[in-house]
Amino acid sequence: MEGCRDEKRTRCAVRGVTMSLDPQTLALVRIAVATATGDETKLRDRMIAARAVHVPPHWVDELLLQSFLNVGYPLALVAFGVWRSVAGPVLDSEKGEPIAHPEWERWTTRGAEACAEVYGRTFHKLLLNLRALHPSIEPLVVVDAYGKILGRPGLDSKRRELCTLAAIAMQNAPRQLHAHLRGALNTGSSRDEVDEVIAIVETDLTKERALKLWEMWADVRERALDGK
Repeated sequence: MEGCRDEKRTRCAVRGVTMSLDPQTLALVRIAVATATGDETKLRDRMIAARAVHVPPHWVDELLLQSFLNVGYPLALVAFGVWRSVAGPVLDSEKGEPIAHPEWERWTTRGAEACAEVYGRTFHKLLLNLRALHPSIEPLVVVDAYGKILGRPGLDSKRRELCTLAAIAMQNAPRQLHAHLRGALNTGSSRDEVDEVIAIVETDLTKERALKLWEMWADVRERALDGK
């Protein structure tokens, strides 16, 4: 494990990336990336590494719950299966908030707040775009995704968004990737912290995909510096 950390330090140094994220957040990001690949060996290794740096088990649970949104049911279920084999049965103290359908109104309010935090000044434009795609999509995103899952207590919005960014970067979804690069900044991550997440993600991408990721981030980074 120490060798892996040394390797990542070297890789980040070559990129000129400042190491600033705490070990627990880095471990979560690496699990998010592995979840998007469906590689059970990689998942197991990274989950064991997360336990070694004392990531709270309920943080991993929350990450995997949001993975149903980010990578889909099949891959999220695979990841949960590996996690249970590593961490054992979920404890009552780790179950977190129950998902009960009568909570619809609370999810609506909480979802709008969480979504607005991620999308910032483009939040209302997002709602218009979702409605234009289909009238059912807006409540699916705001209420079900952000209100029911992403707004849950148990994992802060900054770590949630960095893990979402890592998962989306593994997929061919450039518009969503662009939005979540901005979302990471909107939820409190520094530019150096996003640099570090991308340095982790790129090791699981082809050189071409990694280059496109860095180019997109450079554009978002520059616009953020200019206040655009």
